[in-house]
Amino acid sequence: MSDFYQSGIITTLHNLGKPSLERLETEIKEYSKIRPITLVLPALYSEFEGPAMPLIIEELAKVKFLEEIVLVLDKASAKEFQKARAMMALIPYPVKIIYNDGKRIGEIYNTVARNGLEVGQQGKGRSIWLAYGYVIAQNRSDVIILHDCDILSYNRILLARLCYPVVNPNLDFVFCKGYYSRVTDRMHGRVSRLLVTPLIRSIQALYGEHDFLKFLDSFRYPLAGEFCMITDMARVNRIPWDWGLEVGSLAEVYRNYSPRRICQVDIADTYEHKHQSLSADDPEKGLMKMTIDICKSIFRTLSAEGFVFTDGFFKALSVTYLRHAEDTIVKYEADAAINGLIFDRHEEAKAVEAFTNAISMAAKIFLENPLGTPLIPNWSRVTSAIPTILEMLKTAVDEDDK
Repeated sequence: MSDFYQSGIITTLHNLGKPSLERLETEIKEYSKIRPITLVLPALYSEFEGPAMPLIIEELAKVKFLEEIVLVLDKASAKEFQKARAMMALIPYPVKIIYNDGKRIGEIYNTVARNGLEVGQQGKGRSIWLAYGYVIAQNRSDVIILHDCDILSYNRILLARLCYPVVNPNLDFVFCKGYYSRVTDRMHGRVSRLLVTPLIRSIQALYGEHDFLKFLDSFRYPLAGEFCMITDMARVNRIPWDWGLEVGSLAEVYRNYSPRRICQVDIADTYEHKHQSLSADDPEKGLMKMTIDICKSIFRTLSAEGFVFTDGFFKALSVTYLRHAEDTIVKYEADAAINGLIFDRHEEAKAVEAFTNAISMAAKIFLENPLGTPLIPNWSRVTSAIPTILEMLKTAVDEDDK
């Protein structure tokens, strides 16, 4: 049983007592009659060949409240696209697969680019953006759920808990972020534990409190890839296409909606998925690449909020962050000890050293180009520039899926 403490400026929905999956699914099914739900799955074909996607498909086949699944398949050949279709056919309700590497979808990207709009590089952010467009084009759902496809511990209770706060009309939430413990025989989630939280609190120590920093610090797992939102949010929120996706998406939620209508929910007792290598010596790979992109996203969001960053500030930030992160290691070492978990203090310290370097690299990039890479435009702007784009997208997906 988790605690029931409310902290920060958003609502936290805990896992208390012994929640009934049957009760949750029954209520959601009733609510979905007036608020239909679509599940968006950004997937690599490699995930169909591993243990995660077969388990997810098995669990999703039991779900009875979804209007539709929209899966965006990336890095797949035409033959692999057909294999993925065959596997998803085990689900006994509508499933649409967007073939991201196909010619028809390629033409959608080209059409957007020809009209002067930046859609970014291939990756999860662009896939999610495309899926949102298709859901909007279908005009069948009021609620969108999204989760990753590499979850090795997947259970459909995750789906039910994630969408319940948004689909329940009595609660008035427009966005719900999932959170969970990344724990096996040791703690994982180094970027959240040792970078994001100490960095946010270090900026607060140097610059003072700010509503966006308080908002970000209210999330127990800000880098979680699982969330649920109203479909209208997909029309107005822009999307980062790089590793700054999660933080950048939260920044858009903060920009467009009141924190009173935002919540987070405990969705899993255990959560296991693939782990990225640290790649401390290569800023273009692994956690180093992720860390640099996340830091750039935070700096650019704060700059848009009126923060003035200088070289001197970033030097002070590196020192302050290092102190906060080292103090954080001590806290997690004690937490691991009382729970009998493996804890390698040297590896934790190496991660903090790498993250300190990543903050400096991100600061240098930011100072050289404060605007940076533009976010993928929201669908309201895209449809304004290209009024026929949604119908083009719907036709392309339907033709590929025949």
